[in-house]
Amino acid sequence: MQLTKNIQKAITKSAVLHKDQVRKEKDAPFIIHPYSVAIILSGYTNDEDTIVAGLLHDVLEDVPGYYESDMIRDFGEKVTEIVKGVTEEKDPNDSTKNEKETWLYRKNKYLDRLRKDSKESLMVSAADKIHNLSSTINAYKERGEDAFRNFNSTIEERLWFNGEVLNVLKERLDNKIVVELEEKHKEAKRFFKEQI
Repeated sequence: MQLTKNIQKAITKSAVLHKDQVRKEKDAPFIIHPYSVAIILSGYTNDEDTIVAGLLHDVLEDVPGYYESDMIRDFGEKVTEIVKGVTEEKDPNDSTKNEKETWLYRKNKYLDRLRKDSKESLMVSAADKIHNLSSTINAYKERGEDAFRNFNSTIEERLWFNGEVLNVLKERLDNKIVVELEEKHKEAKRFFKEQI
């Protein structure tokens, strides 16, 4: 990955916007995740907008006070469209709306959108799921079931969802990142079958 001006800007913006957030399974700085997603993406694409979107992919659903219009202003419409393609229907500015929508409802809406998303959004989704699965396995190895105390879903539900994402990507995305996701999903299924 070449460190372009726009990628550097996205690294900085992502770090600032996520500065007070932590990863659910590790209580580690959240910024680890978007940086990891960008690095994974850089192994499969040189497209600057896709990598920038990887750095910003959780901002619209997780950062209060930063809106779609802000992202368009800061990074343009293409990056914003890629990010919107992988953004769950959560509103970080309205917690009452989020409470009404179940985990399963949000995941099914995500899958519906994924079936129509751009290639770039599919790439970001794949990298996101690869890192999430890796983090889930590592967190369980370090902390056991305590690693999942902050989640609204079971490990079985999360494996199901990642499997459904994988099915969509296998149909719609011709890129070797799908192979990595499939391998990581199989690894997670094997690992948790032994643990649960």
